Amino acid sequence: MSVTGTLYIVSAPSGAGKSSLINALLEHNAQAENLQVSVSHTTRAPRTGEENGRHYHFVNVEEFKALIKDDVFFEWAEVFGNYYGTSRTVIEQQLTKGIDVFLDIDWQGARQVKQLMPQAKGIFILPPSRVELERRLVGRGTDSDQVIKSRMDKAVSEMSHHNEYDYMIINDNFDDAVQDFSAIINGNRLLAEQQAIKHGDMLKELLAN
Repeated sequence: MSVTGTLYIVSAPSGAGKSSLINALLEHNAQAENLQVSVSHTTRAPRTGEENGRHYHFVNVEEFKALIKDDVFFEWAEVFGNYYGTSRTVIEQQLTKGIDVFLDIDWQGARQVKQLMPQAKGIFILPPSRVELERRLVGRGTDSDQVIKSRMDKAVSEMSHHNEYDYMIINDNFDDAVQDFSAIINGNRLLAEQQAIKHGDMLKELLAN
């Protein structure tokens, strides 16, 4: 029996810093080869610096709806007028290789995934205050005042679902938040069940009469 990876569902209101935290974890983790972000499909336009196939699979609405019809997605949702979806097959292939996969989705998508994969672990990331959340959204310089207002209005509703997750990280000090994130991953890998599988031969030797 081989060690399987863990699917981590990571959610947060827009601007809370979930993507930055995931990227920092991948850059600084000694076992980064066993960590991977699921690349979702989306119909929104690429932002500056985003690459097709690396950050998202960018498709048009017609292509996305065809993928829905073919039952390709693990979950999918419409957010701010754009579609987002995740391939179930790709995720399952990564997990069977012992890779921990991060799924960056909202609470609605998280519910869908949890129904199909109850063993997935949920992590919710919160900003330290509404004032700070708005400051971060404005600081991006990518959204209009109207879009920022819409995101702030939706943030309260999104944050009310924090109790549906297994872990909560407050992203006030970024370095502390990265350490908290890493602690969750490392702690899960140290669970007795996972360790018993990974170190099976060693345990047999230790317990041999």
